[in-house]
Amino acid sequence: MLVVGELINASRKAIKAAIEAQDAGYIQKIAKDEVEAGSHYIDVNAGIFVGKEAEYLQWLVKIVQEVVDAPCCIDSPDPKCIEQALKIHEGTAMVNSISLEQERYNAMLPLIAGTDLKVVALCMSDEGMPETMDARMRIADKLVNSLIKNNVPMTNIYVDPLVQPIGTNSSFGIEFLNTVEAITKTFKGIHTMCGLSNISFGLPNRKFMNQMFAVMAIAKGLDGLIINPLDKAMMASLITAETLRGSDDFCVKYLKAFRKGAFEF
Repeated sequence: MLVVGELINASRKAIKAAIEAQDAGYIQKIAKDEVEAGSHYIDVNAGIFVGKEAEYLQWLVKIVQEVVDAPCCIDSPDPKCIEQALKIHEGTAMVNSISLEQERYNAMLPLIAGTDLKVVALCMSDEGMPETMDARMRIADKLVNSLIKNNVPMTNIYVDPLVQPIGTNSSFGIEFLNTVEAITKTFKGIHTMCGLSNISFGLPNRKFMNQMFAVMAIAKGLDGLIINPLDKAMMASLITAETLRGSDDFCVKYLKAFRKGAFEF
């Protein structure tokens, strides 16, 4: 399971304040905590700062990479800001994201074609956010095949089928889960990724619902999550789900996590 730590995002009040104050120490502590908790990538996002986003995004990449070995997931609605951040990133970054929306696709493709970058590929088109498995798969088929034709290796693609709130439509959960299963069966070697907290939007006890949904998605083949890695219950759920789906020979990872106290919360 590939974990992207989501905490260094300017939409969070404390991160916004730290960026404005150029408080590198605060940001770096979070990055170190995320890696220690099990993150493989550190998401960096400065998207709320219109006019200064590129500058702040570069600063985040620089100070994060000063203190952790993990690469960044460079997260921005603006392809030009992603391009600027990539210029100073050391190692192989992940970019979040490309979609089948024509304007974004045309801007992002030159940045990733023929590179070793990992890329989050959203099941989104100019027609809007799909609601069914069939609609998602139509987008995924076009997007994945186009990326492959442009020399993006299958193993570098992380398809995000997009989670929608179950409180607005009772079919949204199962449609997402079925899409994850269909993608992993259709495109051998591909990865799937999501930020799953949207599933519980507007409902009580959101953390518990998110944990259950993560376990169900892993059972369907999900192998990437953008989450808060400091949520010990969530991380324990991921370890257990991977073991139960057969991805942990002789339960080695499970036992190692137990000895480290991963299930004490």
